Amino acid sequence: MSIAHGSETVVLKPSKPTSLLAALLLHPNTVVSTAYLLRAVWDEEPPATARAALQTCVLRLRRLFAKYGISATTIEAVPGGYRMHCDTETLDLVQFRTLAARAGAAAGAGEELYRLREALSLWQGQPLANVASRMLQDDAVPALEQERLRVLERVCDLELAAGNCHQVLVDLYESARRHPVRERFTEQLVEALYRTGRQAEALAEYRTVRDRLRDDLGIDPGPGLRRLELAILRAEELAPAPPEPPRTAGAGVVPALPSGASAPARPARAVPPVPAFAGRESDRRAMAARLTAPDGPRLVVVSGAPGIGKSALARQTAHEVQESFPGGVFTLQLARPDGTPVAVEEAARLMPEPATGRRLVVLDGAAGAWQVLPLLSTAEDAAVLVTSRRQLAAVVATHGGAVHRLDVLRSTEAYALLAGLVGAERVAAEPAATRELASVCGHFPLALRIAAGRLLTRPGLSVAACAAWLAEDPTARLALAEDAGLSVPEVLGQALDALAPDLREVFLRLGARAGAGDPSAGEDESVLEQLVEAGLLEDGPPGPYRMHELLRIYARRRVRTHETHAAAAPR
Repeated sequence: MSIAHGSETVVLKPSKPTSLLAALLLHPNTVVSTAYLLRAVWDEEPPATARAALQTCVLRLRRLFAKYGISATTIEAVPGGYRMHCDTETLDLVQFRTLAARAGAAAGAGEELYRLREALSLWQGQPLANVASRMLQDDAVPALEQERLRVLERVCDLELAAGNCHQVLVDLYESARRHPVRERFTEQLVEALYRTGRQAEALAEYRTVRDRLRDDLGIDPGPGLRRLELAILRAEELAPAPPEPPRTAGAGVVPALPSGASAPARPARAVPPVPAFAGRESDRRAMAARLTAPDGPRLVVVSGAPGIGKSALARQTAHEVQESFPGGVFTLQLARPDGTPVAVEEAARLMPEPATGRRLVVLDGAAGAWQVLPLLSTAEDAAVLVTSRRQLAAVVATHGGAVHRLDVLRSTEAYALLAGLVGAERVAAEPAATRELASVCGHFPLALRIAAGRLLTRPGLSVAACAAWLAEDPTARLALAEDAGLSVPEVLGQALDALAPDLREVFLRLGARAGAGDPSAGEDESVLEQLVEAGLLEDGPPGPYRMHELLRIYARRRVRTHETHAAAAPR
């Protein structure tokens, strides 16, 4: 990171103020919580004086800004955290995202390509190279790189569609080599080589990637690469294909710019199914009937605990009903990768314009009714599918519709999900161990997919050994290091940290009371209802409240970790 003032550029030294500045700049013009900033600056358990030290870091940054002619009010203290005011003139990241957004709304492919090339020119070197925060290096840097790669993929699509195969080969060679598991770059490279008359090189590239995927991950190339290999072997002509719509917010695709400052939502060519989706048949039928009904409210809310499969169900349902929506299917992510909500103003800018024909809008990861209600007024002609940990009673009370509160998968559904992901033969060889693995995962779809990912990347690992290893500490070991979204401790931690301190304390206390009758006895019912609304408790009056076993294990572990840190703290 650096500060430019006229012709002078100052590269900041790795320090706590630099880490703080990076955390704020990654979320421009939005409130960044104090808890997030503390983790970004101190990584591990922050010291008791961390909040005071954070204020000192802010003061040091303000003095630095004043030295270089930047207003001291650029960093604004707000309830719950801080906000950094930036625009296209002051922050390259905002300029990059603005150019990408304008490209998505371009009148033609030529203008779109120009804007995207202009956006890519802003990237200089490794992002956050002088930021010491391990949390930001592990989480934010990969997310930033994904933004850049999605734009580069789109650029290569446009170049290929324009027939510029020779011109784009340099970009594709470098991208395919640096990101070998990102199959789209290899697919584009193989296509470009073949269309420039280099059939043998094209097949060699395909086979190199195929062998790497089989050796390293135990999987075969995706259908796009396999179809391309078959076309080359048949010597079919590959005419320049029209580029796919930008992947900035298409249906079933994660938005290209996860901060929320991305291109307008646009329809995908097709909504792909969720890989190995299993179960939820009655929910899917009821949701499809509601969304496609000719009369009455076409609003569906899918709610439930973190990691219970809300987004997957919404995406699968959208795939199954897409033929009923000739106007398109649009997905808008309402939460950033760190769990913080997208501001209503940003989300409103990303809502799709009215289209010819019926359309479906999927609002994924809503933080509450306050975020959804303003968006519904711009989607009056559309069916709307919302996912949220909360039940959004205020939304359905004012707009009608239905709420589907998800529970964990049934045993047979969890088994089917593992079979679809890992392979029917592999789980059939160890049926009892597979059922045990599903139980260790609490029958949570997120946990099951993480366990399947571990098995897929370790072909020699038995299901029984995987289940036994995970059972020793499931809420710590159910995590894939390369993706914070595939981490039970990260997802549950975000949900818990978003609670008010008194709610968090009650949740942890309930988790510690396992096996002692009704764990909610003696607790304030209004507090318990808030935990139900947050997706961390189930049921309630007139019956007892209950906590999913995976959440209970996580609560116990969090209490133990806190007690261990407290005991080790100097006195």
